[in-house]
Amino acid sequence: MSGDRGSKDILADENKADREKLVEMLTKAYWMEIETVMSYVTNSVNPDGVRASEIKASLAADITEELGHAQQFAARIKELYGVVPGSKEFVAEQDYLQPPEHQTDIPSVIKGVIEAESGAIAYYNDIIDFAGDVDPVTEDMVIAILRDEQGHMREFEGFLREYEAEGKA
Repeated sequence: MSGDRGSKDILADENKADREKLVEMLTKAYWMEIETVMSYVTNSVNPDGVRASEIKASLAADITEELGHAQQFAARIKELYGVVPGSKEFVAEQDYLQPPEHQTDIPSVIKGVIEAESGAIAYYNDIIDFAGDVDPVTEDMVIAILRDEQGHMREFEGFLREYEAEGKA
């Protein structure tokens, strides 16, 4: 690290505390995405029923995008002089995305996805708020990821409305 960078540069020595806080926030986001990938793999395979195929296909497509988000967070952690954690540091938190008791319970899967995306949106807004004051590069990256998450949530809200209209959710 060079100590002669401008004071607004997140990589400057005098911004070490903000950089470390940002790495901590990005690490949490990284784990959120990794866990979402695992849960989306599960929920893109397990559901049964005539109408499950569209939900499964949507989740299967989202896996690649969520994995891409995790890779972006990992790359930014490294760029900020952090270390991307290994699997032994992973702690599962997404109870709401566990497979439902009945594999035909598609509304539970949909609601779990909405909760996951809603949580990501809230947390990514926190990162944007913090990064906006200290690191516009991270802010821009997370804004782009936020847009993807909003799109995912909106899609699954539409699925849920359809089930609700039929009295099945």
